[in-house]
Amino acid sequence: METGSPHDTGTADAPGTPTPATADVPATDADAEPDAGTKPDAGTEPVWHALPPGLLTMRRLLLVVWLGLLTLATALVPGLLAGPAWGAFAVLPLALLLWGWVMLERNWRSWRYAERADDLLISRGVLWHEETVVPYGRMQLVEVTSGPVERHFGLASVQLHTAAAATDATIPGLDPDEAERLRDRLTELGEARSAGL
Repeated sequence: METGSPHDTGTADAPGTPTPATADVPATDADAEPDAGTKPDAGTEPVWHALPPGLLTMRRLLLVVWLGLLTLATALVPGLLAGPAWGAFAVLPLALLLWGWVMLERNWRSWRYAERADDLLISRGVLWHEETVVPYGRMQLVEVTSGPVERHFGLASVQLHTAAAATDATIPGLDPDEAERLRDRLTELGEARSAGL
């Protein structure tokens, strides 16, 4: 014999039906992230940032310009001087262009950086993977550079200089606003860490 109405909150629910205590509750910011004043745990993974696609576009354009001109020269000069059969050597720089097109994307995807509590990580490389750790307290100079080609594509590079030349590092192809933000943050953290030594 069933007692109570199905609309009562005190009745038992069917199996699999969420109860008010287990219903989906939206997570708050306090649940998602630790307090900004606390240091991340040593076991937490760093948040990696990839380079913008403008860097890949710029590098591919430079590849096409240089190897395109070399392909054209390799086809025309031997073809006109020694005969049309010698123009087939243009296949070599063309094959190099196609191989470089793919390798540039793989290299671009391998670049990333992460800001941790005490240092900056820079990871790069496809065949030879390299990861550089630059402690904030060892940074002596952080500068933003942008050549004419980089400026045309709206890119800038951040160069990090330390006391040991072996740990100098560069992050290429950043958005200028991100490059300036990173420079200011790294400079501030570097001054704070060196003052504490």
